[in-house]
Amino acid sequence: MVLKHCTINENIPFILQSTENNFYTLVTDSDLDRERASEYNITVICTDYGVPSLSSSVTLTLQISDVNDNAPVFERSTCEAYIVENNTPGLSIFTVKATDADWNQNARVSYILEDSSVNGVPVSSYVSVSADSGVIHAVRSFDYEQIKDFHFRVRAQDGGSPPLSSNVTVKIMIQDQNDNPPQVLHPVQTGGSLVAEMVPRSADVGYLVTKVVAVDVDSGQNAWLSYKLQKATDRALFEVGLQNGEIRTIRQVTDKDAVKQRLTVIVEDNGQPSRSATVVVNVAVADSFPEVLSEFTELTHDKEYNDNLTFYLVLALAVVSFLFITCLVVIISVKIYRWRQSRILYHSNLPVIPYYPPRYSDTLGTGTLPHVYNYEVCRTTDSRKSDCKFGRAGNDALCFTFSNCFRKSNRNISCHCGNHGH
Repeated sequence: MVLKHCTINENIPFILQSTENNFYTLVTDSDLDRERASEYNITVICTDYGVPSLSSSVTLTLQISDVNDNAPVFERSTCEAYIVENNTPGLSIFTVKATDADWNQNARVSYILEDSSVNGVPVSSYVSVSADSGVIHAVRSFDYEQIKDFHFRVRAQDGGSPPLSSNVTVKIMIQDQNDNPPQVLHPVQTGGSLVAEMVPRSADVGYLVTKVVAVDVDSGQNAWLSYKLQKATDRALFEVGLQNGEIRTIRQVTDKDAVKQRLTVIVEDNGQPSRSATVVVNVAVADSFPEVLSEFTELTHDKEYNDNLTFYLVLALAVVSFLFITCLVVIISVKIYRWRQSRILYHSNLPVIPYYPPRYSDTLGTGTLPHVYNYEVCRTTDSRKSDCKFGRAGNDALCFTFSNCFRKSNRNISCHCGNHGH
C-alpha cells in the first residue's frame, strides 16, 4: 500500500475528506453563493511519504448553477419626477430601473404598474409603464390647476419560478405653466348698469379712489401681478399702485376737472410669456349725487333706449305670434266641428224633420169654411203619408180631406178631428 496525503488550495469553501483505499472526496465546507463566486478553480495536490517525497497536482474547474434566490432591487425606494402641465399625451416622464443579481431567466426583470387610484380615477388613466424598459409615459395632458401631484407604485418582478419582486414609489410633480390670465374681482364689470367711484372736488393729493383687486390661479411667479394705468381721461390726475392696485389722486382736484373720468387699468402676471387682463374704472369728480346723475345719464341713455326698444320688439313679436296661433287653432277647430257634424247627419238613421211654422190660421174668415180653424202640418221624409191635424173652432168639429195639400206630391193626406175620430 502506497501512503500519501492530498491537499487543496486554501480560501475556498471546499474540503477533502479521506475515504478507504486512499480515495478522497471533495465536499463543500459552507454555503455556495453563485452571486459571490460563480466559478471555482480547485487544485488538488497529492504527496507521498517517500524520501525525497514526490507529488503531483490536478486542477478542477467548478461552475455554480443559479437558483432564483434574489429579488429585483431598485436603487431607491422612492423616486420623484417632474412634468410641465399641458404636456403632450404619451410624453416620457421618468424611467425606473431595477437589477437582479441572479442569472439568465432568473434575472430577467419586468415592470408592472400596481393598481391604485388618483382622486377616484384609476392611475392607469394618468400614466403607463413599459414592461421591458421601465419607462413611465403620461397617458393624458395634465392641468396644474386641477392636480398638482400624485404618486403610485411600480413593481419589478423577475422571471424565476417562483418569481420574486420588489416595489418602488414614484411621485409625479406637475409644474405650473402660465396658461391662465389674471381675473379681476373688483371693480365688478357690469354690462347693464354704469358703476362709478365718486371723488369729491375737495380731495387732496393721495386720495384713495378705489382699489383694483385681481387674482391668478397659476402659481409661483406666474401668479405675481402688477397693475398699470393704460389709458385715462386725465393722466395727470390719477395713478395706480404697481403692486397693490390702489388708484389714488396725484394732485389736488380742481373745479376745472371734468366730472366724467374714465380709467383703463391693465393687470399683468409675471409669467413667460406674460398674460394680462384689463378693467375699466369710471370715476365721478363731484360733490353731490345729482351732479353725477346728470352727467352720467348721457352715457347710459343710448343703452337704455336700445334695451327698451329690444324689449318692446320682443314683446310685440310674442303677442302677434300668440294671436296668430290662437286664430289658427280656432279656425281649425271650427272646420273640424262642422266636418264632424256633417258626418254625423250623413250617417244618422233618424228621420230628418224640416222646419215649418208650427201653426197656421185663417183669420180673415174667407173661403169655404164657415169657421176659423187652426191646424198643424206634420211630414216626414221617409213616410208616404202626411197628416193634417185640425183644432176645434167653437162647438163644431169638422173633418176635411185635403187632396191637394201638396200638389207636387202623390202622397196621401189624412185628416183627423178631435171629436169625430175621422
